[in-house]
Amino acid sequence: MNLYAGIDLHSSNCYLGIIDEQLEKVLGKRVRNSLPLIIDCLAPYKKDLQGVVVESTYNWYWLVDGLQENGYTVHLANPAAIKQYEGIKYSDDKWDSLWLAHLLKLDILPQGYIYPKETRPMRDMLRRRMLFVRQRTADILSFQSMVTRNTGARVSANNIRKLTEANLGQLFSDPDLVFLAQRYLSIIDLLSVQIKLIEKQVMEKIGLTEPFKWLSTITGVGKILAMVIMMEVGDIGRFKKVGNYCSYCRCVRSERISNGKKKGVGNKKNGNKYLSWAYVEAANFCIRHNPRAEKFYQRKKAKSNGIVAIKALSNKLARASYYMMRDQVPFDSQMLFA
Repeated sequence: MNLYAGIDLHSSNCYLGIIDEQLEKVLGKRVRNSLPLIIDCLAPYKKDLQGVVVESTYNWYWLVDGLQENGYTVHLANPAAIKQYEGIKYSDDKWDSLWLAHLLKLDILPQGYIYPKETRPMRDMLRRRMLFVRQRTADILSFQSMVTRNTGARVSANNIRKLTEANLGQLFSDPDLVFLAQRYLSIIDLLSVQIKLIEKQVMEKIGLTEPFKWLSTITGVGKILAMVIMMEVGDIGRFKKVGNYCSYCRCVRSERISNGKKKGVGNKKNGNKYLSWAYVEAANFCIRHNPRAEKFYQRKKAKSNGIVAIKALSNKLARASYYMMRDQVPFDSQMLFA
């Protein structure tokens, strides 16, 4: 008898549900988040289990890896794409786990990508680097605001990085402002050091593989940004069409159109936020160094605004990079902006 299991995963516990081919419940049990306990619960049904569905929450790594290492066929459910039965009046963890198993039995389960365990730490390291970069930018902007608010002058980000504690006495007359400015510089310097250490660690551990080395030929895209894209994509072959890839990168609009009229919006957060950030960064660098990209950006900006223009350019770069990675060809600016 074929069985199907679903696990509704939470921060401290999970609910395990198993159904048979007639969609009847075989097991329903809440278990503490402990791999040995979950394996013990599944063990009596292992030979009949056709698959185990795990909900893609923030803490799925340990469970999916552990189940795979114990010989289970694991499916990672995409919660953003799962549609609950609208006629149901009440639902709970028990219902959710059985619903996951139900979707697997019917072969209509929206599945997420199980990123390879071996390279997952490097991807997460680059994500932390991105967080540190944002924190450093926020501190630089806050420091600039403090300078303008108290002196009326403007100081660039590059000049902030060149400041020393001796210079601060010339910038501010109040000793308390000097003290606060010193704290800003300490945090900015600390974050800069950590960012450099992460970049060094990643560069020593991994390098751009064959399908992704062409990304660095995009104007304004260096090795680190190319590596971010490479680590987030994983296997470019999992995207059948360029539209699927651009949608995953959040580079396309989320709208519902009927008879030429906008009827609403879809899930704007469906996709990879890190790839979305990477292509926006690539677009900002590209317009500084590529005349054709700048011309495209200015034309779009004149029709709408700067934000829409940057997103339009990031979409073009995402489409171009898809074909570059798939066909292993260099960046062709003339073809992209023809």
